[in-house]
Amino acid sequence: MKELKAVIFDLDGTLVDVPYDWVSIRKKLGVQGAPILLYISTLKEPEKTEKQRLLEKFEEEATAKAVLKEGIPQLMGFLEKRGVKKVLVTNNSRKNVLNILKRFNLDFDYILTRESGLWKPSGAPFLAALKKLGIEKEECCVVGDSPFDIKAAEEAGIDQVFILSQDKEKFFSDPVELIESVKKLKKKIEKLL
Repeated sequence: MKELKAVIFDLDGTLVDVPYDWVSIRKKLGVQGAPILLYISTLKEPEKTEKQRLLEKFEEEATAKAVLKEGIPQLMGFLEKRGVKKVLVTNNSRKNVLNILKRFNLDFDYILTRESGLWKPSGAPFLAALKKLGIEKEECCVVGDSPFDIKAAEEAGIDQVFILSQDKEKFFSDPVELIESVKKLKKKIEKLL
């Protein structure tokens, strides 16, 4: 890996804990198997707009209860001091993202939300963010909390992936590093600088 120039973060479950009940949400939307955004994108009107609004309602309710993970302000300050670009790539809506960033006073060099039309688990949103910033995939790492983050990094060719989780069983077969806390994540990132 080259010297670290950017960290691509996920939002929900990574920077903030949000009480989503995805099983219930998927059931209420009628989603089976496919990722939610992909499913909605295949629907015809007016069902497409109705399901999109319903998803946004569930997201807004959960976002209102979001809690910032311990250590995030310190990590963001550290990256800023070291000149490392902070990138946010999320499948959440721009409206929810801006609400969370404002509430917790978080700032990013580049933000990519689902309105871009690029969604994880595709690697396209990561590659678009890197292109925008003029950074190579060997000069960044991904920090997430889900298989979507892992698949997106893999597809984008980003080797360094940190998953904030204590669930070793869920990620036992994935080629990623599980990290239990933001404090330990900061130490890992320091070693890449």
